[in-house]
Amino acid sequence: MATMDFGAGFWSMVYINKPQTNATNIANRYLSPTWEVTNVFIVAIVVALFSFFPGATFILGTVLLIPGSAILLLLAIRSGFLVFSHIAKEYEKFLTYISGISGFIIPGILMLVLPITHGQYIDVVNGNYVLNVGALLSSPNIYAFAAFAVTSTLFLSSLLLADYSNVAEDLDAYKLYRRDALILGPISIIMAFFIMVTLRTEANWIFTKMMDNMPWLLGSVAMFLIAGISLFLPSTRHSTLKGRPRLAVVAATFQYFFASYAYGQAHLPYMIYPDVTIQSGFTHPETFRALFITYIVAFIILFPGFVYFWRLFMKDKRYIKAK
Repeated sequence: MATMDFGAGFWSMVYINKPQTNATNIANRYLSPTWEVTNVFIVAIVVALFSFFPGATFILGTVLLIPGSAILLLLAIRSGFLVFSHIAKEYEKFLTYISGISGFIIPGILMLVLPITHGQYIDVVNGNYVLNVGALLSSPNIYAFAAFAVTSTLFLSSLLLADYSNVAEDLDAYKLYRRDALILGPISIIMAFFIMVTLRTEANWIFTKMMDNMPWLLGSVAMFLIAGISLFLPSTRHSTLKGRPRLAVVAATFQYFFASYAYGQAHLPYMIYPDVTIQSGFTHPETFRALFITYIVAFIILFPGFVYFWRLFMKDKRYIKAK
């Protein structure tokens, strides 16, 4: 959801100077209600990590002080500019550029958390964990993860905006976003293969274990192919158009779920290799039970609200068509 949100800001920036298309308005109508919800989930993930795995969070918080602070700063800037862009109309274009640029930088930095946990970029100096910035900046694997984050952000967001344009019956915007998805999809899968190639030399322990999860990786590739084929199927809405973007969005969601599961399964039992495991980083059992019950109750309360939110903004044609 975050990648789709961040990417929508980028596409709003890209098409803002093209008055012949309604693509920017489509992106803004999707972006307007979703960015606040996305920020709630990002905060929830951080709080959950800190609550359930304080042992791992202490090390990550120390090591990721600089990139983590950069992410927080960019999120604050982006959120502020998104608010003011609806008020200060004379600065709307400038604010849109700020939102768009930060929208694809944030996922690139955020994804760096994953390769950093592979261990080879963390040094222990006088008993303190320190990020080895030199090793980080010279690693092809780091750039592979960052490039994958950016291309995935733009691919998933263009795919969802194609579906959104299709529901809004804005055919020009649909054609643009469908084209963007067809370009960025293959690029994102190439970046995924580049991650695997660089993992083999830089973090062979996780590469080997991912190979043991090959069925999940093949399932991910199969879902990617289904998503691509879906964009060439005859449209169910318009006889002159190609593509079933809703099917493509669902297939792409499963694609990333399967790949994430394979990666996560291979990462176990380490949270930070080789020092912190799930067991050593875990909170006290009594604390876990209390937190777990709290989270379940919170989601029971929030879930109906999110369903209502989805119906209000994503399925109400009066809003989608800006009537």
